[in-house]
Amino acid sequence: MKYLKLSLIAISTLIMLTSCEQKAKDEVKTDVTSEAVEETKVKSILTAEEQAGMTPQEIIGRLKKGNENFINNNLTRRDHSAQRRKAMIGQFPKAIVLSCVDSRVPVEDVFDLGIGDIFVARVAGNIENADIVGSMEYATAVAGSKVVIVMGHTACGAVKSTIDKVDAKSLGMNSLADLIDEIEPAVGETALDGERNSKNAKFTNAVINNNAMRTVKNIREQSPTMAKMEDDGNIIIVSAVYDMESGKVNFNVD
Repeated sequence: MKYLKLSLIAISTLIMLTSCEQKAKDEVKTDVTSEAVEETKVKSILTAEEQAGMTPQEIIGRLKKGNENFINNNLTRRDHSAQRRKAMIGQFPKAIVLSCVDSRVPVEDVFDLGIGDIFVARVAGNIENADIVGSMEYATAVAGSKVVIVMGHTACGAVKSTIDKVDAKSLGMNSLADLIDEIEPAVGETALDGERNSKNAKFTNAVINNNAMRTVKNIREQSPTMAKMEDDGNIIIVSAVYDMESGKVNFNVD
């Protein structure tokens, strides 16, 4: 009996030692993995030299690649603390994106971008106004951005409300009524196949696309400065539509 107890104690001690040894190995492995992850995080931000060295076409190519990363759930790891500190020196974004205010459209994530990479402007229905165009002029003519993107998105509530002729004024929302009036021309310019209502997905998606393209047209008309920059090949002004189901951004450009 005495020998049996001793044997059990020896076995228990061996198991405990083995367990402790494995735990120590796991902790070391975890520490090494954490260090490796920290080392691979992007700490830099876009520099003036990098911004100047890219063409508008190259930037669109990079944005498309970033969108692929987003779709494949392969976003770049970033050290936001380091990037935040470096961004205090200055900013040199490569593009400005005009997006809808919709919370389901995370612009930076959609293009796998971080601090200092792009300017983002938001307004329901991604329409332009004087303040938005002025912000774009600053982004391009002053801060050096080379791509202007007007990005609509599927299932846009502002477009749906316009299609369904929501009477915002009767609800006491005069500013929303004005915004809907800005989108209405895109509805009128879209060929109607079926009934005019937001349940008509084909028609709604066509209006969303046309609304983004119309905004691009309006931007060119309202900003002779940006229109000339585009004519000279210094910038590109382009529309796109973000598909909320797939995560893909479809550009209206080759």
